[in-house]
Amino acid sequence: MRDVANCHMEATLTVAGIVVLLLTSYYFFFTKRETTRDAPDPPLASGGWPLIGHLHLLDGSDKPPYETLGALADKYGPIFRIKIGVHPAVVVSTRELAKECLTTLDLIVSSRPKFTAAKILTYNYASFAFSPYGDFWRQMHKITVSELLSTHRFELLRGIRDSEMQSSLKEIYRAWVDKRGGSDYLLVEMKKWFGELNLNVILRMIAGKRYTSGNEQQVKRIRRVLRDFFRLMGVSVVGDAIPFLGWLDLGGKMKEMKNTAKEIDSIVGEWLEEHRRNRDSGETKTEQDFIDVLLSVIDGVDLAGYDADSVIKATCATLIAAAADTTTVAMTWSLSLLLNNPHALKKVQDELDEHVGKERLINDLDINKLVYLQAVVKETLRLYPPGPFPGPREFIEDCTLGGYHIQAGTRLFLNIWKSQRDPCIWSDPLEFQPERFLTIHKDTDVKGQHFEILPFGSGRRSCPGVSFGLQMTHLALAAFLQAFEVTTASNAKVDMSATFGLTIIKTTPLDVLVHPRLSFPLLLND
Repeated sequence: MRDVANCHMEATLTVAGIVVLLLTSYYFFFTKRETTRDAPDPPLASGGWPLIGHLHLLDGSDKPPYETLGALADKYGPIFRIKIGVHPAVVVSTRELAKECLTTLDLIVSSRPKFTAAKILTYNYASFAFSPYGDFWRQMHKITVSELLSTHRFELLRGIRDSEMQSSLKEIYRAWVDKRGGSDYLLVEMKKWFGELNLNVILRMIAGKRYTSGNEQQVKRIRRVLRDFFRLMGVSVVGDAIPFLGWLDLGGKMKEMKNTAKEIDSIVGEWLEEHRRNRDSGETKTEQDFIDVLLSVIDGVDLAGYDADSVIKATCATLIAAAADTTTVAMTWSLSLLLNNPHALKKVQDELDEHVGKERLINDLDINKLVYLQAVVKETLRLYPPGPFPGPREFIEDCTLGGYHIQAGTRLFLNIWKSQRDPCIWSDPLEFQPERFLTIHKDTDVKGQHFEILPFGSGRRSCPGVSFGLQMTHLALAAFLQAFEVTTASNAKVDMSATFGLTIIKTTPLDVLVHPRLSFPLLLND
């Protein structure tokens, strides 16, 4: 009987425990919801499918995702919800809400969501660009900004930019002399030219390397691997949306990521070992690059459990890929827009003739005088921001945004492509009008302080390479347009179709015809 009684008592206690647990859960769940849910949820976009949510609208649509989400904003308003598989997300499409996200809520939305491409390609998030917000991010961000991307460091490296620019111009001129075949014009593919220029500049800054056309196979390999790195960073796989299906590799994207990661590890690992050997041998260098700096400062840094080599390789690969890709994209769209607007192209070249002349080549110090050129670049970044969604972000706390409740763990899509074409802010928003930045938007910059135009993001997770990107874009465009007359075959319009990965790239090559507009002995004096 005692055993029966004990059983009854244990059962009673078990039931009582379950009741207490349920009541406690009820209390915390519903009281918390009531205290934090004074604000309603943002409207939920229709069209979600079971299990995958709205993923098909982003990956399976015939339109790029920034256009698809922009059309949904016209229907649901400046903030709305979507589901990316099991993950909730909000899409924000106006200046006002962008400002609230990146000022008032900046700390809450400064973390990164985890996704397969970043895990595979950056040694399990060893690159600060894709790591969660925290001590490791702060340490590596500080080192990168102070030792590579600061104004002081940028001035020290001016010689690299000027010398690479001159070398690239010489290459075109020599090709014009040698290969024009009796024609006054030489055909040049400008995406390739801009890409190799940017690659050589950033490689010298980070790894002390330079790859010329004489190393054609090396150049092709590095450009391909870096392009694949950046393209794959914009690719989602099934496991990103539905974690329990992470083992599926539909389309072979995970395999491609792993292969690219191996190639990056091989290339950057070779550079790192070379730097370490030179350092151990006591070799002194006149031009210290970023790998040299990292080897000297990283020993005292808390690396959050990562080994130093993984952090160095991941950081360098990310910086090289990002700088080479986004800057090349900006240059390509800028020249494409100028070719399609000959009056603006003439204004740029007239300005160059007035402030620089034809007796010497332009340099960094001339850029501040070229206000129309700067307006052209701003207008390009407004219409064709290299990254239409500035870096993936994730809310780390429940909060209120635009009067709506946002749950912790929600992902943020900040659709700057949409907000930068807002007719309430920009007159004739689809038109290329650099003059707007000389008149009504004269004081608007693109460095994250004016939320109507955010090509580099804003707040803690804004692009740390904004100065590099702007200076290189201005210098490359100015130098090329000072040195050459440029047109298209039969003066045809440039095809402006775009392909979206992590950046908006011009789908087709940018083939132009060039003819020298300067006397080139000054260029060919080595």
